[in-house]
Amino acid sequence: MAADQTSLDPLDHRSHHSHSDPIEEKREMSSDNSVEEIKESGDFKRGFRFWAIIIGLGVTNLLGAFENTVVTTSAPIIVSELGLGANYIWITNAFFVCSAAFQPLFGQLCNVFGRRWTTLVIVAIFTLGSGICGGATSGAMLIAGRAVQGLGSGGIIMAADIIISDLVPLRQRGNYVAVILAIYGVGTTLGPYIGGSIVQVTTWRWVFYMNLPIGGLALVVLYFSLHVNYNKEMSFMQKLKRLDLVGNGILMAATVAVLWALTVGGVQYPWGSWNVLVPLVLGIFGFGLFAIYEKWGWSAEPVMPPRLFNNRTSVIVSVNTFLNSALLYWIVYFMPVYFQAVKLYSPSYSGVALLPQSLVGIPGAAISAVALSRWGKYKPLHFAGFGVFTLGIGLFAYLDETSSTAEWAVFQSIAALGAGMVLNTQLPAFQAPVPESDQAAATASWCFIRTFGNVWGVAIPGVIFNNRINELLSRVSDSGVRDLLANGDAYQYGSASFVGSFPQPLQGEVVSVYRDALKLVFEVAIAFGGLAVLLVFLEKEIPLRTELETEYGMKDPSKKDAAEREADVENNAGEISLEARPKN
Repeated sequence: MAADQTSLDPLDHRSHHSHSDPIEEKREMSSDNSVEEIKESGDFKRGFRFWAIIIGLGVTNLLGAFENTVVTTSAPIIVSELGLGANYIWITNAFFVCSAAFQPLFGQLCNVFGRRWTTLVIVAIFTLGSGICGGATSGAMLIAGRAVQGLGSGGIIMAADIIISDLVPLRQRGNYVAVILAIYGVGTTLGPYIGGSIVQVTTWRWVFYMNLPIGGLALVVLYFSLHVNYNKEMSFMQKLKRLDLVGNGILMAATVAVLWALTVGGVQYPWGSWNVLVPLVLGIFGFGLFAIYEKWGWSAEPVMPPRLFNNRTSVIVSVNTFLNSALLYWIVYFMPVYFQAVKLYSPSYSGVALLPQSLVGIPGAAISAVALSRWGKYKPLHFAGFGVFTLGIGLFAYLDETSSTAEWAVFQSIAALGAGMVLNTQLPAFQAPVPESDQAAATASWCFIRTFGNVWGVAIPGVIFNNRINELLSRVSDSGVRDLLANGDAYQYGSASFVGSFPQPLQGEVVSVYRDALKLVFEVAIAFGGLAVLLVFLEKEIPLRTELETEYGMKDPSKKDAAEREADVENNAGEISLEARPKN
């Protein structure tokens, strides 16, 4: 197995050497011995530096955790103050468009330039984006900042998955993912409450500014702890040539085109207008062109190798990853509208009302990740998880202004438990059919699919919500209110302060419009969840590897790397030649 995987490694050039070179032989022997040491030990090192890296990745993921949830309860206030109107959806979509489009490129950068510096740059980019958002003086500046944030956020989560894959065998990864999930859970649990409290007590700008000290802490921890191996023997230009720049460019352009069409369709422009159809068709054509470019091997090192999708399980897991991520954000971005526009809760209390999603979902994800490590079976977890998730989403359709606290808390807990069960058991299933040499590419591809699904999880229900609002506005007696809520503006007015400002019966009319629009949003989501349940039957249970074979593992401070050993050999050879030179 090790030999087969080595032959697939793009960094392995040993087969090209037809002559014997002492320095090369020493390097090869050392490389082979390092793999044998891993295999013979049957385990991996879990000392102080290992745990420092795990904690560092956890702190880094805390950035993404806060940003994914803290904005949900503060978005209506931000949108209203900056006057974004129907463009509110770009607060989310600019974030996810950049996150999705750049993830495959970051995966290649991790392979070419190493995990350490790529991760540090990614964290710095996210922190910069947070500063831009906090200082935004216009909607355009906020959206630009969110785009920069998204670029860093997608890289943060992907880099963490890649590094854990380097440090831990596939079968045992769930145990250590659970540690990061525990830290991530703190962020997602506190995020909605913090976001709601910030906009209620002070300015919404602190929703973004609070990421600055966290980002600084993450940079310090990772700078001192994240010392892992990578290939240093190539020149900068040789490394640059390994990047699939054309493939990345096609993929980015196609992603932006499709998501632009999804965002403006039915809101700013009719679905049949050229403003929607042209970018949608060009985007779909771009994905097809990207697939052909990668398939025909025009790139020396494809950013998304077609071999990753040569088996049934990888294809099914890809589709279900997309569906799961879409449904997660379906809930995350529309349950706050229910709490504020239908239940008339304040932003801070809405954050409290969303706690069941984190209090149940994150522990559920951690437990399922540990269960996967213990039993090595992902298919039962996927089936049970999607089944419970779909049930919870279906129950959301029954929520209205008279629903009790127990009802919405239990319904959220059911959905969160199901979502948590598949949250971190899909990546190991996607990685299982491919060799260790393809783990970075596989992880980056999977992360791209997941993030791409996040955008659809906001765009699709957004279209459904806005169209349904327009259909229901006839029941609102005040023409001025109808104009405010029409044509995609209902989301920004979905707050208790707006709805509660009207006298009865007008207030009840507005509440009923929001209630019934959300009902349809969740009813449509049931179909997507049901499809995921059916697709699980097509998965194949592939054994998870218990051995770790990687060239990107932790550095051993007591040992020199290949470049240093090679330099020593050259120096020793030079000294010997000088000693052997005849004296005058």
